[in-house]
Formats: sequence, structure tokens, C-alpha cells
Amino acid sequence: MSQQTIQLYLKGAEANQSDPHRKGNLIVLPEKGRVIVSGDLHGHRRHFEKIVDYADLENHPETHVILQEILHGGPEDDYGGCLSYRLLQDAIRYKLLYPGQVHILLGNHDTAVVNQGTVMKNGREVNVAMQEAMKREYQDHFGLVHQAMVHYLLSQPLAVKTPNKIWISHSLPADPYVESFDLEIFDRPYTAEDTRRPNPVYLLTWGRHHSPQALSRMAERLEVDLFVLGHQPQDEGWGIAGDNTIILASEHSHGCLLNFELERLYNIELLSERVVPLASIL
Repeated sequence: MSQQTIQLYLKGAEANQSDPHRKGNLIVLPEKGRVIVSGDLHGHRRHFEKIVDYADLENHPETHVILQEILHGGPEDDYGGCLSYRLLQDAIRYKLLYPGQVHILLGNHDTAVVNQGTVMKNGREVNVAMQEAMKREYQDHFGLVHQAMVHYLLSQPLAVKTPNKIWISHSLPADPYVESFDLEIFDRPYTAEDTRRPNPVYLLTWGRHHSPQALSRMAERLEVDLFVLGHQPQDEGWGIAGDNTIILASEHSHGCLLNFELERLYNIELLSERVVPLASIL
């Protein structure tokens, strides 16, 4: 069991690095096809299953699924340990089945795992809770399994860029860092050090509450028109920030996904019409 899990993480990392649409740390999508974007999942298995069914990748080879923030939350073991790592493993299997269609983005909870940082969610520390569950499952092999997980997490792309100028990432740098943010992080290999404060991967995945001015400036710097982000809680499953940004959440009963076409041009109003409540998917 432990060795199979380690091999799964290693194969997942290889699939991330060899993704046919990967350029540096970006996934650059083709000019035709459909994109389905999840918000934060945080262990919500039923919503992951709905996204898989909705995408139906076997019968839609031009569809791309973007997943993010799978860890921390959801089912627990008998001792209160967080079992979300099992959902991550299933997402990796999904990636291995459709290596050029499934793209799993790095999020801030992933960087917390890399750095063994403290992560509070709903009043409890979930990173330790997940490690404790993993220790119970993998016992003496926990260290090797966790190391393989970290290796996998550091292989994940940072963002998706589409030909119709839509940028998808877990978040964006907070307002004070918009001008100084190092765009070269999208071109060079990143390391665990880059995920630590105040380095660029940390800034990219942890920024919140962006002003309209910052969002407009980041769009200029990244040469895009619209952003699709996660990271910030959305009670209704989605929301709009500024005049160019949709924020998605998929982790609760009001969770949503976004479904759009690569051939079409969108403004924020047209893109917002493409939000789909996960409760509507049977």
C-alpha cells in the first residue's frame, strides 16, 4: 500500500511535468475546446465526482478540467484525522487517465504541506490533523509517503492561460506586491524556497482581497483580460471582484464550477453567466 502510494505521487509528478500544454510553470491551452474550472475542493469528494461526471472526458477529448485546493477538509478518520489526502490521490489518478486534459494547480494549502506550516480551517489546525491520519494509515512508511507527496505538490503548475485571455490561478499577489512580483517564476523551475514568505510562489497563492486597481494592473502585467481564482471563501459558491475577476468555491453545498469555451471572447458579465451550481448536477 505505501509503496503504491509513493509510486502514484511520483507518476503524478512526472505527468505534471510532461503535460503537453505545459510551458514553464504555466498550462497554455489550445485555441479550441471547453474549460471546466473548480474552486477550492478541500476534501469534498461528492463535488469532485460531480465535476468528473460533468466533464465526461472520455467522450470529450477537447475538454480541460482545472482543479485546485484539494487538501484539508472533508471526511475524517475515527480519531478526527483529515483524510483529504485520499481525494488528492484520486485526483492524481484522474490526471494519469487524462494527462493532457486534467490540470491541478498549486494552492496555498499545498505550500503549507510543503513547509509543514500551520493551517487553520473552521477553527482547527488541519495540516497536523492530516499528517496524523497519514501516520495512522502508513505507519513506519509515513515519512517516505509524505516526502513523495511534497515532491508531487512541487510539480504542480502555477496557473492556466487561455487564448481568449483568461488567467486561472489559485490567487494573485496582494496589492502591495503587484508591481514587484517576479513574473519569471512562471518560466523557471520553482522550489520549496519559492513557496515560503515572501517569495513569489507564496505571494501568488496567499494573496487576498485585491483592489480593482491591483486586479487591473495584474491583468496588464500578465497580458490577460479576466481572472478566475479560488482561495477566498464564497458563501454563494462564487463572486465577482473588481470588473475582471470571478472567484470560485466548490467545497460546500452552494459550491460552483465555471464552464466556458476557448473559442469565445468574454467580458465579466458573459463569463459570470457560465457559472454552474454543483447542486444542479445530478
